[in-house]
Formats: sequence, structure tokens, C-alpha cells
Amino acid sequence: MFPDLARDDVFRLETRRLWLRWPQASDARNLAALAGDWEVARFTAHIPHPYTLEDAERFIRDSRIGNSLGRHLRLVMTLKSGDRSAIGMIGVQTDDGSNLGYWLGKPYWRQGLAGEAVGAMIDAFFLVTKAPALTAAAMPENAASQAVLRRIGFRPAGEAPAPGRHHGGKALLFALDRESWARAA
Repeated sequence: MFPDLARDDVFRLETRRLWLRWPQASDARNLAALAGDWEVARFTAHIPHPYTLEDAERFIRDSRIGNSLGRHLRLVMTLKSGDRSAIGMIGVQTDDGSNLGYWLGKPYWRQGLAGEAVGAMIDAFFLVTKAPALTAAAMPENAASQAVLRRIGFRPAGEAPAPGRHHGGKALLFALDRESWARAA
């Protein structure tokens, strides 16, 4: 689904404070430490807990392969200033529609960084694909993620069975169509 432009590891997005770039092997330690925090993992469907260095290394390999094949686009979030270590992940999966997912390490919460990353990713998504819409899901207790999605322009789109560790529960669905995105841009 993603064009050649995004299938090369030199591809990156820039926001006021962030770089969003392909994950690299050197990101594994930071990703394992940040995603291994239960406060981060508990709101995600697929980050195992505990999250090990091996889990992070496997995720990076899978992300790079999928990115190169255009199946998804998974990018590491890094601050533009400082050491540029990984502080979170953002991606769009395309196996069943186009679904946005992201997480940010706890030391970086409540600074507006997630909204910055989400805004850049949806702009890139609509600019480089022909997809008509993008969806996202959030757990009902994850008010911060719901607020980010609403602020960026996603609208509530109902509920669905929650995947992964939340199986048996419900997830709140959000959607943003191309026309709404274009009007807001």
C-alpha cells in the first residue's frame, strides 16, 4: 500500500520537535525499556509484558521488512534535540484497512508529542497513499489517547471487540476520512 518513497530507510518525517524515522537495531534497548513499562504497555493490544530486548529486536526486524515491502509504515519517534534516542513508535498497519497505532514512553507524556507525531503521520498517510480513510482504536480508560485522536480530527466511529491482551473487552473506534482531513489541512 505504501509507495516506494516510504520503502527506503532514509524516509523520515519532521515536526517542530520530532523526527519520525525507520527503526534501527540501535533503538532496541530504548524501545525495550520504554515499552516494557506497564503504564505504557497496558493501553496497547500487542506489546507483551514484560517486553524484552529480544522482543524489541524482533519488532524492529519485522518493522523494517514490512516497511520495505510497503505492508505498513512503522516509525520511531525521536526528539530533534539531544541524543535522538527512540522515545516511542507510531505506525499505520494496512492488513485489515488502514489502522493507526502509537505509543510514547512515559517520561514524554503530557508534552503534546503524541499529537505532533499523529498529525505528521496522518498527513504523510493521506499524501502518499490513495486510501479513503484511516482508523484508530483506544481503550475506554485511555482518555489521553482519545483526546489526541479527537484533537487531530478523528471522530468516534463506534466500538469493536478489543484485540490482544484486551480480548473480551471493547475498544473505542475512531475514523478520519480523506475529505475531512483535506478540509482541515
